[in-house]
Amino acid sequence: MDTAFARRQMVRQQVRTWDVFDPAILALLNELDRDQFVPREYAHLAYADTEIPLPHGQAMMPPLVEGRLLQALAVTAGDRVLEIGTGSGYLTACLARLAGSVVSVDIFDDLVDAAGRHVEHAGIDTVDLHTMDAMAELPDGPFDAIAVTGSIAEFDQRFADALAPGGRLFVIVGDAPAMEARLIRRSGDNEWTTESLFETCISPLINGGRESTFSF
Repeated sequence: MDTAFARRQMVRQQVRTWDVFDPAILALLNELDRDQFVPREYAHLAYADTEIPLPHGQAMMPPLVEGRLLQALAVTAGDRVLEIGTGSGYLTACLARLAGSVVSVDIFDDLVDAAGRHVEHAGIDTVDLHTMDAMAELPDGPFDAIAVTGSIAEFDQRFADALAPGGRLFVIVGDAPAMEARLIRRSGDNEWTTESLFETCISPLINGGRESTFSF
């Protein structure tokens, strides 16, 4: 596969056509080798418009959602960023290229270990990885930006509380087939604003889905 061509096509035909116009984001996605973060058996899908399966039933976001997430968070070089759901480490690497530092958590040890290798191979040393269930606990904040990479059935205020003043949170809330991507901004000690960005449908965080109400 001509990966350089595939990256350009991903940016031109997927990311740009979904209202991602920030030149820094487009340049980043055009430079970082997404295929180096994808499980080997799915390497041929590295730049495709699809979720890519990961172990434990997890998945990488489609590139166009990653692009919108990065643009919405508007991460800058001085920012301290929290990523909830490390996954393959690709979005971790993207955030680290833009931010001052990134703390990333995932519930699965093997995903954290693999992501650490991927990020190191990409020459990035500003990432702190932890195995943690973010639906039960969060790293010590505050954070200037928070990216939640799996959907949650109901909004969790703890994520917004972990923002520093002026901080931004990207989160996808709801149930399949229609979920809402939201950008939450902290405007004061106890004040937040919410912007609805787009509708999508992505895999849920572990323990982030709605509990079944069926009983037997």
